[in-house]
Amino acid sequence: MNDLVIIGRNPVLEALERGDGRIEKVVLQKGVHGSQIDAIRRAAKAAGVPTQMVPEVRINKLAPKATHQGVVAMAAPVAYLDLDDMLKQIAPDLNAVRERKPFLLAMDGIEDPQNYGAILRSTVASGASGVIVPERGQAPLSATAVKASAGTALRIPIARVSSLAEALFSLKERGYWVVGLDGGSATSSRERTSVWDYDWDRPVVLVVGSEGKGMRPRVRSECDVLVAIPIVGDVESLNASVAAGIVLFVAAREHAEPQSP
Repeated sequence: MNDLVIIGRNPVLEALERGDGRIEKVVLQKGVHGSQIDAIRRAAKAAGVPTQMVPEVRINKLAPKATHQGVVAMAAPVAYLDLDDMLKQIAPDLNAVRERKPFLLAMDGIEDPQNYGAILRSTVASGASGVIVPERGQAPLSATAVKASAGTALRIPIARVSSLAEALFSLKERGYWVVGLDGGSATSSRERTSVWDYDWDRPVVLVVGSEGKGMRPRVRSECDVLVAIPIVGDVESLNASVAAGIVLFVAAREHAEPQSP
């Protein structure tokens, strides 16, 4: 599978105006101007799609031997969903959330497509209901990510939001508990709970931070609780996708098994 590249001013503008959630990024050649370029910028901003200015040699590599007119767009193999639409499909109201106890996963800026795909694979395998990612700072859902997910990226709803912190706040209002996976930063002043001790038998959104910096401060502040994986050996931390996989299956086990009275 190849990354989908949309080439040319009219096709890119039409794709943005169609608003199907598949456009990941718009790439514009430096020095290119005009009314269509301005329209593309406005459409990208309205859709929450980032734009990037690059030299001609770079855009030529993205669209080799094509008449690109200084404009290309990178599109995901599947469309992202609106968060409200995804949540309505999973559990439409507070009573349904409490009864079904959905398990969601949110990524706060996973930058490596391989990690993105690996996390999606574990999310699907664990039986989670959906995924939430931010518009900015997140690796694209590219062919690399889909391949790393072993194709499972096409089998789970993924919503993209402009502000993850605000999305988490709204999820708490809908009855979800927001649980942040903490990598054990020495600067963290909040108490952390072991993943083995936390009661996962509830509606949960698990938040996994970026590979290097972890969760951003605003996202961390929206977490109801921080959990950590106890590490016994002489290892500073685990890879983001490995850590996410462990917690996903710990949570899945508690959802599947009856709790002790």
